[in-house]
Amino acid sequence: MKKQFCYLIICLLSVGVLASCRGPKLAAADEQMARGEYFDASKTYRKIYNKLTKREERPLRGEVAYKMAECHRRLNQYARASAAYQNAARYGYGDSTLYLHLGQMLMAEGKYGPAVKALEDYLAWRPDDRLAENTLAGARMGLAKEGQTRYIVRNAKLFNSRRADYSPMYLDRSLDQLYFTTTTEKSTGTKRSEITGMKKGDIWFATKNERGEWKRPEAVEGELNTEVDEGTPAFSPDGQTMYLSRARREPNSNTGVEIYTSQRSDAKWSAPVKFEITADTLSSYAHPAVSPDGNWLYFTSDMPGGQGGRDIWRINLKERAGSLENLGEWINTPGDEMFPTFRSDSVFYFSSNGHPGFGGLDIFRAEQTKSGGWKVTNMGRPINSPSDDFGMTFGDKESGFFSSNRGDNRGYDHIYTFELPELKILISGWVLDKDEEPVPNAVIRIVGNDGSNQKQIAKPDGSFSFPLDRGVSYVMLAGAKGYLNAKQEFTSDIAEEDAEYNVDFILASITKPVVIDNIFYDFDKATLRPESKAALDSMAQVLRDNPNVTIEMASHTDRKGTDEYNIDLSSRRAKSVIDYLISVGIAPDRLQSHGYGESKPKTITKKLARQYPQFKEGDVLTEEYILALPEADQEIADQINRRTEFQVLSIDYRMY
Repeated sequence: MKKQFCYLIICLLSVGVLASCRGPKLAAADEQMARGEYFDASKTYRKIYNKLTKREERPLRGEVAYKMAECHRRLNQYARASAAYQNAARYGYGDSTLYLHLGQMLMAEGKYGPAVKALEDYLAWRPDDRLAENTLAGARMGLAKEGQTRYIVRNAKLFNSRRADYSPMYLDRSLDQLYFTTTTEKSTGTKRSEITGMKKGDIWFATKNERGEWKRPEAVEGELNTEVDEGTPAFSPDGQTMYLSRARREPNSNTGVEIYTSQRSDAKWSAPVKFEITADTLSSYAHPAVSPDGNWLYFTSDMPGGQGGRDIWRINLKERAGSLENLGEWINTPGDEMFPTFRSDSVFYFSSNGHPGFGGLDIFRAEQTKSGGWKVTNMGRPINSPSDDFGMTFGDKESGFFSSNRGDNRGYDHIYTFELPELKILISGWVLDKDEEPVPNAVIRIVGNDGSNQKQIAKPDGSFSFPLDRGVSYVMLAGAKGYLNAKQEFTSDIAEEDAEYNVDFILASITKPVVIDNIFYDFDKATLRPESKAALDSMAQVLRDNPNVTIEMASHTDRKGTDEYNIDLSSRRAKSVIDYLISVGIAPDRLQSHGYGESKPKTITKKLARQYPQFKEGDVLTEEYILALPEADQEIADQINRRTEFQVLSIDYRMY
C-alpha cells in the first residue's frame, strides 16, 4: 500500500484541521485524521457512526460518514469508501465534493456506469472543474471498454508478501537486481503504522542466479532500513547512490515525507542522509527518479506553485541553486501526478489520477516533443485497471515490473510483471513454375523502405517465409537459374496484431514456351477483347522485371479451318499482342510475333493433367488424337490448343 508514507502521508497537508467541539470522541477522530492516521481514524469514526441512531442526529451522521469515507479512500478501500459516501449523501451531507469522490471510488471498483452518473451530478454544480471533467472522460472510456492493448500482465508472486509490496526498480542496466518497498511482517521495528495498520515499509531486493532466475527477496543489508517508513527507491546511473522516500514522523504532529540518499559500499547501503530541496518544511517530497544522464532528480511534491494536488518537479543534481522547476501543465493537473520513472532522457512514465484514466492512479507515458513540451499517453489496459497502477520499471525491450492494488479488497499493493509480445508479422508463400511445381534453388529477396534487406533460398517444396515490421512498404523479387524473375510489391498493415501475408511467385521458364492465360479475341478475329488487359499488363510487367530478355509471342489455333486461314488468323492475333505491349512502353526490338496456326498442338503438362484427368501427362493434342476422343472431350482439347504463349529468345538484350 504505497500510500503509507508517500501518497497517504503527503495528503496530510491538504486535509486541514478537522477538530470538532461536538464530543471528545469525534474531536479525537478528527485529530487522528488531521495527522494522517487514517487506519485509526476510520475505526474511531465507525464507532461514532454506529451510535448516531436518533433522527435529530442524521446531519451529524452524514458528516461522520463522509469523514469515514475519506479515510477509506486514502486507504484504497474503495468499496467501503463508496458505501460511506453514499451514506453521507443519504443523510444529506451538503458538500458537492462528495459526488466527485464517490465517482472516483465507483470507478476504482470498475462500476463505470454509476460513476458517470455521480460525476455528471457533480459537474452540474461545478461545471468548470477540470479534474472532474478528466475523471468523467476516463469513466466514459471505461464504460466504452476502450484502451485495450497487447500487454500481458501477471502477478509476480515471488516478490509479493501477505502485505503491501510496491515500487519495483532495477539497480542498473545489468537488470540482475530488483529493489522494491515492502510492509512484510519481517520489516524492521515492532510498531504498526497508525496510517495503514501495517508494519512500516522497508526496502528489500532480489538478485538473479547463474541461470538468470530470480531468487527470493531479502532485506537490504546495511543501515538503510529503520523503524520509520522507507521506500520508492531510485538509483544514480552508476548504481552507487540510492534516492528514497522516508517518512518524517513526530508524536502528535503531522507526518511528511522527505527524500534521502544512501551510498553503496560492496553489498551494503549506508544510513540515509536527507537530500535538501528547499527550506520549506511544510511540504512533502517523495518518489525520486534520476534522469538517465544523471543530471536531474525528478520527484513528487505538494509544495506551492504547482498545478494542484501533487505535482512532478525536478531539480538539477549538479547545480541545485535556481534549478527547481515544475514540469508544467503538460504533465501536471489539478489531481495527483506521482511515481516518475525513466526510460530515456526524452521518455518517462508517471502515474496520475488527474489525466483521463480507468480509475485510481493510471500509468502514463510522456515523450518530449521538439518544442520542449510533453506528449502524454495513457498506457491502456491491462497495464491500467480501475485500481491504482504505478511505479513502472523497464527491463528488456517492452517488459518489466510495476505495482497495482487491483483485485485486493484490503487495498494492498502488489508487484506485477508486464510484457508486450513482439508482433508476429510474416509473409510466406511458394515459388512455383507454370505447372505449379516447385522451382529448385529459387532465391527470394525482400527490401523494405525502412532499410531492411533480407534474402532466402526457398525450401525444396518451394516454400519460404520472412518476418516483417508493421507499416513498411516492401519490394520482393524471386528468381532461379533457367527462369525469369518475378517481382511483387505490398505494404504491411499498421494494426497492432499478429498477421501473416501470403504471396506466391509463378516463374516462367526460359527454355520452353509459356502459355499466357486469359487472352481473349473476338470470334474469328484478331481483335483483343477488353478482359485481356489484365493478363497483357502482367506480361508487360514481366518484361519490365527482366529488362535483358527478348521474346517471341506466338498464337495457336485449333484444328478447325484450313491451314492457310489458321496461319493468317494466328499471325494477326500474335501481332495484336505485340502491338499492345509496344503501346504500354515495351521496346519493339525486344518483341517478335509468330502465328503457328494448328501446326504445334499442345502437349499435356502435369498441371493440365491435374486439371483434366481424362488426359495424361505427355499426350499430344493432334487432330488424330482429338478425333478419337468423346465429343465433349474434343471441345476441351480444341480449347487447350487455342492459346497465346511466349518463348524467351535471348537474355542479353543491351548487355554489351
